[in-house]
Amino acid sequence: MQRAAEPRGTAWEPLTPHGVAMFARASPGRLLLAQLVVAVLAAVAIMWFLREAWFPVIRAALRSLPSEGVLQAGRLEGPEDLPRQLAANRFLGLALDMNHSGSLGQGAHLQVEFGRQDFRLIALLGYVPVEYPLGRMPFNRTELVPRWGAWEPMLMVIAGVGTVLSLLVTWSVLATLYTIPVKLILWLQRRELGWRQSWRLGAAALLPGALFLTVGIFAYTLGLLDLIRLAGMVVLHFVVGWGYLVLSPLFLPRPAPARSNPFQPDGGPDGSPGPDEMRPPSA
Repeated sequence: MQRAAEPRGTAWEPLTPHGVAMFARASPGRLLLAQLVVAVLAAVAIMWFLREAWFPVIRAALRSLPSEGVLQAGRLEGPEDLPRQLAANRFLGLALDMNHSGSLGQGAHLQVEFGRQDFRLIALLGYVPVEYPLGRMPFNRTELVPRWGAWEPMLMVIAGVGTVLSLLVTWSVLATLYTIPVKLILWLQRRELGWRQSWRLGAAALLPGALFLTVGIFAYTLGLLDLIRLAGMVVLHFVVGWGYLVLSPLFLPRPAPARSNPFQPDGGPDGSPGPDEMRPPSA
């Protein structure tokens, strides 16, 4: 019978394949702590992006709205028909174009264009029309500017907490899906882990990819990446996770061979002569 040797080291960093492997036999609390640290870093990146990239444009656009306007029965009423850009930077643009004439163009990575019957989300690959709700909503600076001022801090908190919770739930689901591939990889590499340990290894393997994408969000906000490169990092962060999933088991110890009993005489298990002892002496 073979016994798996205990891994050396303590699980504390999910940056290297060896560090990820250590979480397989770590306590669930230690893995949860690592997940919380990575999730909070991702939440900080999202909140900082909103604060620096989107929220200033939204505030400026609300101050540029006409003094009268309302969304009622799925229709925008009040603003003039002349197309105009409300506010924009390289990340986000907000515009009024009641007839969606297309005369404003697109200078931002995401353009939100408000028309008479719907608004359009316009990006590099085209646009998606979204119909207005059927209820009544204000669409003027007199009412929306103070409302946004009251809700902006709460929206920032919701974005941060929502990022942390959604990542924890997503990682749990993906780790469950990864458990069978982890067991297969371990079998191919002649290493042994229980189902719970395999789940923890799959969960820890997701953290390097999340950190990779978090760095990408910070770089995008700073202007070091454009939208296409950020999209490439979104794809690559899955590849990073799969790479750690394959490489990390290599840093788990193989089962150690069982030691022979020093108190058992040489030969068979019942004390009978072994195969070498049964051979006749050579001439």
